[in-house]
Formats: sequence, structure tokens, C-alpha cells
Amino acid sequence: MEKEFELIAKTFMGLEPVLAKELTQLGANDIQIGRRMVSFTGNKELMYRANFQLHTAIRILKPITHFKAKSADDVYEEIKKVDWTEYLDNNKTFAVDAVVFSDEFRHSKFVAYKVKDAIVDQFREKTGQRPNISVANPDIRLNIHVAEDKCTLSLDSSGESLHRRGYRQESVEAPLNEVLAAGMILMTGWQGDTDFIDPMCGSGTLLIEAALIARNMAPGLFRKEFAFEKWPDFDKDLFDEIYNDDSQEREFNHHIYGYDIDMKAVNTANMNVKAAGLSKDITVAQADFKDFTQPKEKSIIVTNPPYGERISTPDLLGTYKMIGERLKHQFLNNDAWILSYREECFEQIGLKPSLKTPLYNGSLECEFRKYQIFDGKLRDFRSEGGIVKTDEEKRMMREKHRFKKEREFKKRLSETEENEEGDIRSFKFHRHDVLTNEDKRPRRRDDDDDDKKRGRKSFDRKGGFDRKGKGGFDRKGKGGFDRKGKGGFDRKGKGGFDRRGKGGFDRKNKRQNNDFDSYDD
Repeated sequence: MEKEFELIAKTFMGLEPVLAKELTQLGANDIQIGRRMVSFTGNKELMYRANFQLHTAIRILKPITHFKAKSADDVYEEIKKVDWTEYLDNNKTFAVDAVVFSDEFRHSKFVAYKVKDAIVDQFREKTGQRPNISVANPDIRLNIHVAEDKCTLSLDSSGESLHRRGYRQESVEAPLNEVLAAGMILMTGWQGDTDFIDPMCGSGTLLIEAALIARNMAPGLFRKEFAFEKWPDFDKDLFDEIYNDDSQEREFNHHIYGYDIDMKAVNTANMNVKAAGLSKDITVAQADFKDFTQPKEKSIIVTNPPYGERISTPDLLGTYKMIGERLKHQFLNNDAWILSYREECFEQIGLKPSLKTPLYNGSLECEFRKYQIFDGKLRDFRSEGGIVKTDEEKRMMREKHRFKKEREFKKRLSETEENEEGDIRSFKFHRHDVLTNEDKRPRRRDDDDDDKKRGRKSFDRKGGFDRKGKGGFDRKGKGGFDRKGKGGFDRKGKGGFDRRGKGGFDRKNKRQNNDFDSYDD
């Protein structure tokens, strides 16, 4: 058996237990929950799967060394002790990301420069030459984390933040981060056993993440590449096997509904749903929540209404009052989960939550509240066998109290912590140590042999990509998705495109190449 090694999965504050559960199901060992991270052990296959399959991880780090440092010179000397020929050569480029929480080290860029200098100086002393730095598209990406005098230097196996799935073609104002959306859904315990509704769906992030969870599809299916694919020990055959394995995917016999009052949001959501090939599972329509009526089937609502922070609304409190009224009268015998920021907004809902869990949305400490909507009194509900809190929800409440000790409710993260929260493109950054403009990154070369090997089946579910990668729409509006689900799209309006710029995804044939450009919110 291949030797196991230490790994770290980063996530958002409040999602650590959810990520730990995902890692347990993936087969990880020695799982330990930390602050915005979960450490574990596993082999190379598990590291590949963690990047490819985890819904709530932001990035996966592989520690190289742990050490203590009280000065920048200490950092320099410790980094020089590492034999960098194991990871780099003079022909490879690298970049260093730094995260610093320390009184001794006030500037993360300075720490990153000392790491860079130590590596370059080692090569120059040994070979007379040095590897180059590439901020935009390095061969090797390093991460150094400093907490007071404790330092961890790691290889970044992910590259771009894992929340950048690849299916998002357009976005609306203040879109919900994909990892946060997936974490919210997993916290509810929903696994596709009922209909799913988001009555304020925006660009459709919750809808798409719900469909991926319901079908147990890997979020990494849409990614163009991972950083570990450039490592010297990259096992292409192993990753192709993981990529093409759809044995864990399952049927979804219910439906997902999204609504929004804004027609632009509806069109955007539909575009993203089609890009993900999930039109069969998701229906998006224009509708005002005030007109919401009792669904015919057992359902769950998960939604992220405006807070009045990044999205303004004429009557914010009135909106929340309306939400409470609709739930009370038109969502009987179902559960609703609402993420929001302001206490006064929750008060306007006028319903007693059965569960309150702190979650960060960007720098805002929000609460994710569960409302059980039943007819009559709580006493009668319980006498009829109704369960107010499951064992899992009781555990979540215990986590809430732990979380509260570390952070006061309704406080913003500091600038440093906000940036460390996860490389969230959806939110405002105050500083950038590393550029991630994908437009500067070269596309991967076409490789017919790779196409044959990585023959991932695709999802032709009424919308998305056809079996031959034909159809699609270009930037001038030509082409598009047809009613039978044929068509993907590329930049010229032809075919679909994959990680290498070819083809589309195909459910019965081999994976066609399909290149999704990342989005900038």
C-alpha cells in the first residue's frame, strides 16, 4: 500500500464539521478539526479525490515541513534546509502564498519574499542558476502559514480555489460562494430525498450545488485543471481513473425549483444550469416570493435573501416579514433554512427557529436558521412523533457554542482573516498576494490520447452538452441550447469545450474535451 502523508483541507468558518464528515466518507484517516481547516492523512489517490470530490473544501495542502520562527531570518534558514530539488528544477516556475497571524510578522508578502529568496539562493549555490517566479501560472505553488511562531510550509495541490467549479458562465450581484452553498445544503441533511426550492435563487448557485449533491456528482468535473497535475510525481493514469469513475453517482427522483423576481437573474441561472448539464433536474422561473403557494410534493427550502449589505432592497424588513408569512401559510409540514445577517431581519420572519448555526458569508458572520413549519402547537407536533432536533442538529448546536467563544456574533472578520477565509472571488478583497486572472493562463494543449484515456461520461440532461459536442451559442447570440438538450458552447459558438479546449461532455461516449473559462464576479 502506498505510504500515507499529512494533508490539510481548508474551508470556511463554521463548515469544519461538514468537511470532516465528507473526509470520513472519503476514507481519510487521523481527521482533526481546526480553525477553518481539517487536517487528515491519506495517500496520493486520496489527495486527488479530495480535490476532485469534496464539496466544502477551498483547497488541499500537502505540508512539507513544520518549524518555529521568531524572525524573518529564521524563516529563511528553515526553508533553506529543505532539499528543493525534490520539488523543483531550474526549468520550473513557482509562486509562494503566505498567510500570517503573528505579532512578529506583520506583512504576509515579506514572509513570502523570504521563502522565495531561500529557495532561489539554494539553487543558485548548488547549480549557479535559479528557477523563475510565475505569479499567474506557476508549475509549483507553495503556501506558508504562520501562526505566531509556528510555521507550516505546504505544497498547494489545488491551484485555483476549489470553489471555482467551472460551471458558472455569468453571475448576478453578490453571488453566493459555491463552497458555502454546498456546505449549507449538507448542513440541512438533504440528500435528494425531497424536492428542493430556492425562492430567491439569484444566479442559481444553491440549485446547481443541490443537484450535484443529489446525484453525488464530483464538483471537480467542471474544473480545467488542478495544481497537482504539474507535479513531478503526477500519476496521470490514476487521476484519469478517478475522473472517469461514475460508479458512485445515483439517480435523483425528485426535482429542484428556483425562482427569482428579477428576470436577469432567472436568465443567468438558466445559463449556468445548462452549462452544468443539469436542466433535467432544475427548473428556474420568474416569480415573486409573495406569490409562493404550497408545493404539491414534500419539499425543503434553502435560501439566501438580501441582507441590505451588498444588495440593497427598498423594504428589507418588509421582505423578511413577507417571507415569514409565506412560510407560515404556504409551506406547512416542510422545513425552511434561511441564511441572513441582521437580527432585525430574522425577527421580522416571526417564526421560532429550531436551529441556529453561525456561518461566515465573506467577512459577515451570519446565521443559518432552520424553521420547521407545522400546523398547530409544538406540543401536538411532538406528540405525533415530530422531531424538533435530530442528533446531528444537536451536535451542530454544540459546535455553535464552541464557535461563539471564538467570535462574537455579528462581527466582521479582520482584513487578514477575510482574505484567508478562502480566496473568495465573490467578495471584496483588500489585498492580493497572488494574481489569479485565468485570462493570463495558457490553455492546455490538445492531446487526442488524453481524450481517449480520460473518457468521462457526461451529463446530457436536457440542456448542457450534446453527445458530439455540437451546438452552443457564441457571444453574438448565435446558436444555443436546444429543447432536447443538444449543444454546448465555445467561444466561437461551436461545440462544447473542456479542460483542453475540445468537445463537450458525453453521457454515453467518451469524455469530449470541454474548456470552461472561470468567471470573475
